[in-house]
Order: sequence, then structure tokens, then C-alpha cells
Amino acid sequence: MANAFYDFSGELQHLQQQNLYRRRRIVDGPQTVLLNLDGRQVVNFCSNDYLGLANHPEVAAAFKAGVDSYGVGSGSAHLVCGHTSAHHALEAELAAFTGRERALLFSTGYMANLGVISALLGRNDSVLEDRLNHASLLDGGLLSRARFQRYKHADAEDLQTRLAAASGKALLVSDGVFSMDGDLAPLPTMAKLAQRYQAGLLIDDAHGLGVLGATGGGIVEHFGLSQEDVPILMGTLGKAFGTFGAFVAGSDDLIEMLIQKARSYVFTTALPAAVAEATRASLRLLQTESWRRQQLNCLIFGFRQGGQQLGLQLMDSFTAIQPILIGDSGLAMAASQRLLEQGFWVSAIRPPTVPAGSARLRITFSANHTQQQVDDLLDALSKVLL
Repeated sequence: MANAFYDFSGELQHLQQQNLYRRRRIVDGPQTVLLNLDGRQVVNFCSNDYLGLANHPEVAAAFKAGVDSYGVGSGSAHLVCGHTSAHHALEAELAAFTGRERALLFSTGYMANLGVISALLGRNDSVLEDRLNHASLLDGGLLSRARFQRYKHADAEDLQTRLAAASGKALLVSDGVFSMDGDLAPLPTMAKLAQRYQAGLLIDDAHGLGVLGATGGGIVEHFGLSQEDVPILMGTLGKAFGTFGAFVAGSDDLIEMLIQKARSYVFTTALPAAVAEATRASLRLLQTESWRRQQLNCLIFGFRQGGQQLGLQLMDSFTAIQPILIGDSGLAMAASQRLLEQGFWVSAIRPPTVPAGSARLRITFSANHTQQQVDDLLDALSKVLL
């Protein structure tokens, strides 16, 4: 007799009917702006490799040298035998880069957010999260078992109302750059509210670090804030840094607390030391090659100017994330497929990643794109959407 628990056919069919079914595509070769996809070359406008470092020769060479020195696997958790001098050096360099006392490496950004929130809050506390926060932040809030509230997107007034009524310790949690909209959290106001109400403040700057700010310091540098203003900063290494993993930066006591209590740090294998060495190389490039941010900003400006002239429904973003609102999931998928047929890979983002009725094309830019590629994309969009 078949076990009914494993009969997923109805749910899978429903997802297909609702245009919410997800499929993987196979890429051959390294991450670049030109990808080999299903046997043909396409221009990649859906990667988070914002500065074009994922296949940089110096980063690759540092990774290979790291393998020669440390091998492939780290062998264990950081607190057992997996914490190498490469990890330790990267943490110190990330702390200096972000202007903080210390930094702590996590194996993924998802694990960092789960670990931090659940380590700092308990049942009698409160966590207040932006309605459009990344899934990892939302899951971290739920996992903490604190009183969980979501305030209106980037709405400081709604946040203050909820914060004033919060009980126990309160933690404000937000993306810095929202990954599906490309807009920024109202960070200066959030920092003032956190200080006024003696609340904690955690900012996930996965999509801002390396990209925003004169030196790539992210949303904190963009707004001219300090560790005192934003005490808990999370950043990922798989986007502008071009490698893999994540970190949390803050005070010495914060990092010690996380080492003791963040379960997703304590109970998981450390990322390979070779990845840490590669990230040290990408961090140096990120800081010294400011032309990458300048090139990226020029491409973004050119795209928005061209898109507005065409009448595309652009969203309010000046970052490397440039969504075009479509609304219907089926129409977004069809537009993505038609763009792919013209040689441009642009993701269709659908619920539950975004709210119902707000499906979109999510275009992301890299410093390695050319203006000609952006112009060609705009021409393709005009044929597909207009």
C-alpha cells in the first residue's frame, strides 16, 4: 500500500497551474557576464556578482594557493579543529573594513541570520522586522521564539508605534538593501529609534557591502553611520565579494556572545580555509579598485535613464538591483523566457519571494557588463514588454 504522506503530485501540479513552479538551469563554466546555459551563450543579468570578482584571476589564484596550504575541507566546526589562521586573518580584516571591533565568520548568510537572532532573543523578548525582509531574517525571528512582529515596509512611523508597545528586550531587524526591490532601509531613523527605546539593531547588508559607499562600506558608510549607530552588521561574501560565506561584525562582547550561543555557528562545519584566502584577495580588490563601483553606477544610471525613456515600470532603486514590475506571475515568466530567446538571462521573481500580484523581472548589474550589453538589453525589453 502506498504511503499517502509521499503523494506530492497534487501540490506540485497546483504550483505549476499557479505559475509558481521553480526549475533549475544548468550553467557550464565560471560566473561571468557571459554564461554557457543549456549549450548556448547568454548575457547574464541575474547574478549577484556585482563587482565581477567571482572569476577574478587574483581571487582564483588565492583560492588555489589556499587549497595547497590547507586542503579542501575544513574538517570540523570553528570551535573544534576547523578554525585556521586564514579564517582568523579574514575576520580581522573584515572587522577593520567595516570599522568594528571584531567579526565572526558563518558558513552562509542564512545561517548567520538564524544564529544571531536566536542567540540574542528569547520567549519574553520582541523582534520587529520589515515586512519585505529576506526569508532568513524572518525565519531567524520565528526561530528565536520571541514575540514576532512585521512592520510596514520602510515605515519608520509604524515601526516606532510597534516599538513603543514592545515588551522585554527588543531587536529591530532589516535588510539594508532589499533584495527584490533594490531600495534602502531608512537606517538613520532606525538607528535613532533603537537608541531612544534601548533596542538592538541588526542590519543585513548582503546587497550593500562592496557596492554602496565611497570605499564599499555599504549602507552604513552610505549614511555616514558608526558601530554605535548600527551595532550588529551582517554581510555575505557570495555577492560583491564574489566568494562564499558570511560574517557578523560588531563589538567584542557581541562576537563573544555569538561564539557561545549562536547554534548555527557552534554546530556546523567551518567554510573551507581556501575560501577564506580567496575572500581576503577579493576584499583587497574591493577596496583598491574603486573603478568597479564607478562603472557599476554608470551602468545603473544609463539603464534607468533608458528605461524611463522607454516607459518601463521601473521600481525606486539606485542600486545594482533594478526590478521591472509586471504583476502577474505568468506574464513575468513569459517575459523572462522571451528575453532568454533573445540571449538575455533575466529572472522572473514570483510569490512567495515577493507579495502576491507583484511578480517582476529582477535585473542585476555587474561592473563587468558593458554599456553596449545594457543598450542591447533595453532594446530587447522594448520588444518584450512594450
